[in-house]
Amino acid sequence: MTAEPRLSWTEVRDTIRARILARHYAPGDKLPRDEDMARDLGCARATVHRAMQDLAAAGLVERRRKGGTHVPNDPVTRATFDIPVTRREVEARGSRYSYRLISREIAESPPAVMARFGLQDPSPMLHVRALHLADHRPYILEDRWIDLATTPEILEVDLAQHSANEWLVHHKPYSRVDVRFHAVNAEGEIARHLDTPRGSALLVLERTTWIGSEPITTVQSVAAPGYEVAAQS
Repeated sequence: MTAEPRLSWTEVRDTIRARILARHYAPGDKLPRDEDMARDLGCARATVHRAMQDLAAAGLVERRRKGGTHVPNDPVTRATFDIPVTRREVEARGSRYSYRLISREIAESPPAVMARFGLQDPSPMLHVRALHLADHRPYILEDRWIDLATTPEILEVDLAQHSANEWLVHHKPYSRVDVRFHAVNAEGEIARHLDTPRGSALLVLERTTWIGSEPITTVQSVAAPGYEVAAQS
């Protein structure tokens, strides 16, 4: 009788990552010991150890000496560009934060979004437009698309009360992020929502995240005049 082939470390990694995304292991949870995980998956303990090393490097789990392996409470990739929570950014300036949902709808991904994600075919996504304010003044206008295949639970979130930005930072770990900056002139709805004269030069931050090869979200954040970008190393 031929024994079934054992899982590779990448297959074990992807299995554990899928459980984290499905919240089988939720933020703050302690994962089973490596030897218990190996027994459950039918592989060697060393295979689980290698998979956990890769997940830890991506920021999806924390390995604590004598404390086991945990899913971080704020699971954010260890990357050169951390995704900020806009509310905290506003409050760090000493300003009062507020938020307004402009629109929320399920729609097929348009060509520009497909290009950012590297998709060949359109798929249903949640399209969210929202305005972040500082001291009741427009701060950032957000135009976001969320992939429902990787993030179906976003449909249960009351986005009139909780911004997609903050919810995603706290609930959707990512393994890859692409960030781009460019400028636009304020026109039409952008000028109206940001309450700025038409023709004003505005900074646009475009950010796209993935978990493995699967897209999570892409967002264009248009900042009001005077916005500053700060980076630390």
